[in-house]
Parts: sequence; C-alpha cells; structure tokens
Amino acid sequence: MTRRRGLAGQRVARGYSQEEFATLMGVATSTVVRWESGRSAPRPYQRPKMARLLGLSRADLDKLLSPVKTVTVASGSTPVPASFSDPGDMRRRDLLGLLTTTSALLALPEVPAAAYPGRFSTTAPQAEEALADHLWRVYGLAGDKHTLYPAVRRQLGVLAEEMDHACGDTVRKRAATRVADLYQLAGELFFDARDNALSAHCYALAASAAKEARAYDLWACALTRHAYVELYAGRAPWAASLLSAAARVARRGDSALSTRHWVSAVQAEVHASLGDFDACARALDAAEEVRALNGPVHNGGWLRFDGSRLAEERGACYVALGRPDLAEDVLTSALTRALGPRRRAAVLVDLATLGAHRGDVDQVIHYAEEALAVAGQTRSGYVSAKLDGLGPRLAGLSADVRVPDLRRRIAALPHTT
Repeated sequence: MTRRRGLAGQRVARGYSQEEFATLMGVATSTVVRWESGRSAPRPYQRPKMARLLGLSRADLDKLLSPVKTVTVASGSTPVPASFSDPGDMRRRDLLGLLTTTSALLALPEVPAAAYPGRFSTTAPQAEEALADHLWRVYGLAGDKHTLYPAVRRQLGVLAEEMDHACGDTVRKRAATRVADLYQLAGELFFDARDNALSAHCYALAASAAKEARAYDLWACALTRHAYVELYAGRAPWAASLLSAAARVARRGDSALSTRHWVSAVQAEVHASLGDFDACARALDAAEEVRALNGPVHNGGWLRFDGSRLAEERGACYVALGRPDLAEDVLTSALTRALGPRRRAAVLVDLATLGAHRGDVDQVIHYAEEALAVAGQTRSGYVSAKLDGLGPRLAGLSADVRVPDLRRRIAALPHTT
C-alpha cells in the first residue's frame, strides 16, 4: 500500500499533529501512523468520528481511505502498486537495482588482464576524477540537491558497465575507487531526501569498494557518512561503533589529509547525543587539530572537512548536551559567517532550540521562521529533520498561540522525497 498522503494532508490542514489526532480519536499515535501509511484502516465505527474531526463527508473520507489501485506493466505480468509509477518510487527501485548489480560485480574474484586482452577502461583516470569532482562541486552549490540525481544516476550506470569489463588489478582498483566516490555522493542525495535506508546502502557499498581499492581515506569517509545516518535515526551507539572503525581506518590513510579530524568532529556529535560532555570535549579538541595541517587538507569531494564548520558543530554539541551557557555565543558567531542554506538552517534551529530551553517564545519563533523559509526554498530533508527535532522541545510553550501554529507548519514539511 502507498502512503495515504491525502489523509495526512487533511489532518495537517485541520491543525492536528499525529499525537493530537490520536488523542482525539482515542487510539495510539502508532495507529494513526499506520492509517496514514496505508498499512491498516480505521474500523467502521471509528469513521464517523474521524470524518467529523477532519471536516469531511463520509464519502470523501472513504475515498481517502480506499485501497491503492494497481497497474499492469505488461500484458500478462503481475500487477504492481500504482505507487511504483511515481517518479520517487521508480527512482528508488532503479537505484536499488544498480546497488545490487554493482555489489555483485565488486564481489567477483579478480580476472587477470591477460585473460581478456583489450578489456581496459577507455576513460582516462584524469577525466574520471575531474567528472567526480565536478559533481561534488555542483552538489555543494545546489540549493535543491535533488536536481543532481539524473547526472549521478547516469554516471553510476556507466560505471556498472565499466566494472563488468574491468580486468587486471590496476583497472579494478580504479573502478572500485570510482564506486566508492560516486556512491558516497548518491548516499548524500538520499540522506538529504531523508531516505535513511537507501543512503545507508549507498554508504555501505562505498565503504566496501574503498576497502577493495585499499583507499583508506575514502573508506573512512564512507564509514563516517554511514555513522551520520545512524546518529540522525536515533541510534547513537551504532554510530559510535562505525566511527570507531572509521578512526582506525583513517590512521592508515594520508596523515596530511583531514580525514581523522573529521571523524573526531562527528564523534563529538555522537558523544553529545549520549550526554558525555568530557568525551565530546576531547573529540572537539582532536578535530580542532586540523588547523595545524599544512597544504590542501581536503579534496573538495568526498572529503571536505577543513575546520570551517567547527564553530557551528561545537554549538550543536552544546545544545545537545543542554549547555545553553556555552552554545549561544558560538552559534551566534557562526551565524555571522557566509554559510550555505543547509548549514545556516541548522544553526537557526539550534538557536531556536536554545530559546525553547529558556522558555523564550520570541527567540523560538524568530529563528524557526527563518529555518522554515530555508526548508521551503531547498526542499532539504536534512533541514526538515532538524526542525522535526525542535518539535518535542515546544511541548511546554503551547500556551502561546504562535507555538501550535509553528508545530503545524513543521509537521506539514515533506518527510521523505
């Protein structure tokens, strides 16, 4: 069954959160989630009350609750849910197929080049690197990250074909390196779209490919990005395990690069989420050592850490640790810098969270309004997730009429893309 988007939209339009609607209906919040996801339907005796709450006729409610229609993809084929004809679902299935194919090709034993003479990649390594670097630069500059997917998808398809013909250690390592690079970028796109499962698959494949290529910094970065998925999914202990592995791998990499310092910066966020102030402080200090490195400390692609984000990251850690006395000056200072939309929105939400901690509704509204504007401009799932995290902090401020409206606007943001 596909999501009943109309049902969820009508609930939001009437001003109810899922929790509030569940209370009015006399059911658990998880029941409302199942209704809206299409995994179950309300009982007949519950429908009249639901229709009244949603301001619908019984007939209109029945339409919103009706089963998903199926479509036939070819004569005699098995019917599939109509949701698979949606661009987002088709894109997801398409990438899962590519992931499976690429993983299988990566797992094949090495074929000596002499066994298949002439089956070398015809693409120059410099051109491959330049193209990957270009895609990463476009990703960094794009306001709406989703627009980059078609270009990344095309390159992943080309790469799968090249892997099928890769013979010899040199060519195979080069192909594995490209897999690790491009699938990290694909993972970033789906992480921003809040598709945690697909982004985790991409990062896991990237880590395996980098290991195959013995590209230690690339490998450590893939593990670190995977840790972010676990952290934002509320599984900080799993993130900690991945980062411990990333730190060990990074120590085998290029000491002139900032890889190990980025791992420390993310470890600080995990320690903060676990409430360990001392471990967080040690990790932040280790990350700050990036400033002692000389020369180019990152490549602008899969490794972009240069310490410029440490102020906002330190502030976010202090917010998570419940230390507004340490967080506000750091975050306010970070906000004066030239930040990209997603980074700026993250700082704005952290400052709104500080306002909620103090009970200062004016501060909450001021910063949350700005963050909502960024979410609308970029359609970023990352920004939506940050705003979602603000929601529980507003529970004690509902007496101010602006707060329920803010919660409804946050709930109305797209949760997946």
